[in-house]
Amino acid sequence: MTYKYVTEDVLYTSEPIVKVDRDTIAFLESVAKKSSRRQSRLCTHSNESDKVHEMLIIHEKDIYVRPHKHLSKSESFHIMQGEVDIVLFDASGEITSVIELGEYNSGKPFYYRFNIEVYHTVMIISDVAVFHETTLGPFNPEETVYASWAPSVEETSAIKQYIENLKQLIDQRGFR
Repeated sequence: MTYKYVTEDVLYTSEPIVKVDRDTIAFLESVAKKSSRRQSRLCTHSNESDKVHEMLIIHEKDIYVRPHKHLSKSESFHIMQGEVDIVLFDASGEITSVIELGEYNSGKPFYYRFNIEVYHTVMIISDVAVFHETTLGPFNPEETVYASWAPSVEETSAIKQYIENLKQLIDQRGFR
């Protein structure tokens, strides 16, 4: 498969038929290890204007995904390897639920889809998580609203504390 790098960790393929095997996942894991953001993303849709966006995403443990919501878009998520928690919040940042996901053989749910505008984040539980995400296109950054009550990606010291606090709240409130 041929790849076009958009950033150090976001790739597109121009193949008319996309086939993913273990070698593809190993390659994406190596891209994530080299990435300053500890992640990689293979976009299997043609470009940002496509009506459907499908991505294979690799995240390493404790990566920060700022809580956000998508305006007028659904999202589905299929975990292929590892374990993640999808944390849902109300508008003020209170945790409303946690969706524990694991690969098929884990016995946990391995897929979710929501069609509501809800603040959410992804917390990686395993050392590495591999997942397939699908959402509607075209991509428009203005259709993603980031939570004002969560640190921005630039606030590195606040992020570490935020993640630790979130883990404690999840445990204390019995979400896991």
